[in-house]
Amino acid sequence: MKDEVLTPDLLLQAYRLGVFPMSETRDSDEVFWVDPRLRGILPLDGFHMSRSLRRRLRSGVYDITFNTCFVDVLQGCADREETWINETIFDLYTELHASGDAHSCEVWQDDLLIGGVYGVAIGGAFFGESMFSTATDGSKVALAYLVDRLVTCGFVIFDTQFITEHLATLGAIEISRNDYHAMLRDALNVLAKFDVATPIPTPQDLIQRNTQTS
Repeated sequence: MKDEVLTPDLLLQAYRLGVFPMSETRDSDEVFWVDPRLRGILPLDGFHMSRSLRRRLRSGVYDITFNTCFVDVLQGCADREETWINETIFDLYTELHASGDAHSCEVWQDDLLIGGVYGVAIGGAFFGESMFSTATDGSKVALAYLVDRLVTCGFVIFDTQFITEHLATLGAIEISRNDYHAMLRDALNVLAKFDVATPIPTPQDLIQRNTQTS
């Protein structure tokens, strides 16, 4: 991809085809496309909310926002020893956010940003890119509220790209590349909209809705 100009429009086309970009390191000048043989997804009716996470939510110490500081969430995801978010990717997703195609969920505690997740929305598919946490369960809280928002707004796929032990504890599964591409084709025809104006549920409502859909 060294000689190819990567633009936001090209990036959106790639997502529609089921591929996404990565870089080897933060300092790499190159970006490559990835289409995993096994794809990670988080079924929107199968988010697992553990007892400990329920307790944290009930504590009422978190404030949740959407799209209020996308760049800060992106920076939080890139701020680690090893990252695939290089300067090119950072700039591209910032542009996608400005165009209304990329979104973030932010978790605050005592006015500090302690967790978040961001991704791209196309049709009824949400392509989760990365998440971060600087306090216990910060990213889990972000995912809980993001999943609820996606369900409320009519999304049908939450693509996590790969599956990690962390995501598996929350209900993420692996499916074959062919199955993913078939699901994606259907999802792209769904008219969903990531609506930041949708009221944010109280912790109790979030827990109750999760119990009903799980």
